[in-house]
Amino acid sequence: MAFEAALIGILCYLGALSSPWLLGLTGGWYLITRPLVSGMLVGFILGDVQTGIIIGVAVQAVYIAMVTPGGSMPADLNFVAFPAIALGILSNKGPEVAVALAATIGIAGTVLFNAMMVLNSWWNHRADVALEKGDERGVYLNSAIWPQATNFLMRFIPTFIAVYFGAQYINAFMDSLPQIVLSTMNVLGGILPAVGIAILLKQIIKNYSMLIYFLVGFICIVFLKLNMVALVIVGALLALIHYNYKPEPQAERVASTTTDDEDEF
Repeated sequence: MAFEAALIGILCYLGALSSPWLLGLTGGWYLITRPLVSGMLVGFILGDVQTGIIIGVAVQAVYIAMVTPGGSMPADLNFVAFPAIALGILSNKGPEVAVALAATIGIAGTVLFNAMMVLNSWWNHRADVALEKGDERGVYLNSAIWPQATNFLMRFIPTFIAVYFGAQYINAFMDSLPQIVLSTMNVLGGILPAVGIAILLKQIIKNYSMLIYFLVGFICIVFLKLNMVALVIVGALLALIHYNYKPEPQAERVASTTTDDEDEF
């Protein structure tokens, strides 16, 4: 597992919030750190792409509405996307348990993220001192090289340790847990994706009457047994109907009438 653990550790670093190598945030944080994408990558490395994608979809639903204002994170999505999904695949306990593991590891990852921010402040201070002395090499090292080295070590080492040693002990550890603990993790893991979807709906829905479209999608999947392609087509038709035939607000109607009257005058 050393090679696989090293690959996942490198991906964890490349997808970090402050890693610049994959087109900055575009290819790293906003692409490979999305659990849906990282689940496929980790599954490919561990030889089980299908399970990786299934777990990635479940974890993605939990964090689909997560935002990081000013670098403040309720959970470190980077650790969720790589070591947590890897351990979820290795546990062989299903996506529900993997989601519960991911939520726990993501919260723990914020401790390392905050520690890295503190260390970056120290590197920044050293860069200021080097600037006052006119030391261009010192400015470059303390503003570009050493912070990235710190970021690499704080991403690669925990991920490598978790995947390398977790591969040996995760199954025995999960089997040793009482059934009530596993049942609780299954229940919580099933609820968390619904919480993520609910947070997303809370952010994007301005009028609660639009929830009817969400219920239509729920009926199409659960009762009519439509696949995702058919549901996308139904959603596109509903969106077209909504935006083409929705009533105009009263203020816009009055303004339009006034403009027409002025044109006639």
